[in-house]
Amino acid sequence: MAWSRYQLGLAALMLLTGSINTLAAKWADNFSAAGCGGTEEHSFQHPFLQAVGMFLGEFSCLAVFYLLLWRDRRRPEPSMAPSQPFSPLLFLPPALCDMTGTSIMYVALNMTSASSFQMLRGSVIIFTGLLSVAFLGRKLELSQWLGILVTIVGLVVVGLADLHSSHDQKHKLSEVITGDLLIIMAQVIVAIQMVLEEKFVYKHDVHPLRAVGTEGFFGFIILALLLVPMYYIPAGSFSGNPRQVLEDALDAFCQIGWQPLIALALLGNISSIAFFNFAGISVTKEISATTRMVLDSLRTVVIWAVSLALGWELFHGLQILGFAILLMGAALYNGLHRPVLARLARSRADGSEAEREGLLHAENTAINSER
Repeated sequence: MAWSRYQLGLAALMLLTGSINTLAAKWADNFSAAGCGGTEEHSFQHPFLQAVGMFLGEFSCLAVFYLLLWRDRRRPEPSMAPSQPFSPLLFLPPALCDMTGTSIMYVALNMTSASSFQMLRGSVIIFTGLLSVAFLGRKLELSQWLGILVTIVGLVVVGLADLHSSHDQKHKLSEVITGDLLIIMAQVIVAIQMVLEEKFVYKHDVHPLRAVGTEGFFGFIILALLLVPMYYIPAGSFSGNPRQVLEDALDAFCQIGWQPLIALALLGNISSIAFFNFAGISVTKEISATTRMVLDSLRTVVIWAVSLALGWELFHGLQILGFAILLMGAALYNGLHRPVLARLARSRADGSEAEREGLLHAENTAINSER
């Protein structure tokens, strides 16, 4: 069945905003500007402040939810089913996981390329599968175990591509290795978040936009408050700001004052998060969860292509191979191979049926000719 214009629009919105999300964050990281008190020009490395912005984008989904609820209640026959009573504190543990994982990933994005960042996030399949077996009692199918194995191979290939390309980029080899390991470590925390959501949250049938918005609220409030002690915690060479503290939010705002385009990049990141969550949920509802998974994989291609076009990274064939293997692993884990195999089985059955009919027709013709 052909997609409607509305469905095509949702798919395009999800692909576009999902790509902008990572590209805008990397664009901000690539800027250099002077800081507070006349400090010399330095890179914009403020991962925790960027994470606060990301949670602000998620928090805005709560406003979208209540807007949709208000519109739905004005209809003669409301279609949005009321959720079961639940405590908002249920979302606090997943929000803490989201806060930790996102902060680590933004730190890692300063150390590696945008395309590798997006590809390595595919490792979440491995940890989600293993944790769902251990804590949810789920039994994985053979194809899912195979998908996990293929994903591991893909991660190795992407890692080798990063090691090979580190000589051509501004990042040192040690930074690239640390960044890649941090991204994979963050996926362990993201997998814990998914397991917690499935075990404690989904049974209350909470609207997805409300769930994302509530987690965004907790993440925004907690991480914004943590920026205060981070301003005083020494981080040495690990930090990218002149005071060498864990996060210097004042330095970030001073840099934005000197280079207003940083604000545009941050705004792009915040708004894209909100639209991406809305579009992703709508794609699942209007089309299918499989389509959402495919679009999520395609945004890696967009991010890689834009990064190459802007000169942020150089072309390496190993990345194509690694991405193809990761895509295959995700397809196997999510059961994308089933409709393909079913279609092949149907075509073979139709071909065999046509062949039998042809043989019967030939046999009847021969008998009639003998008469």
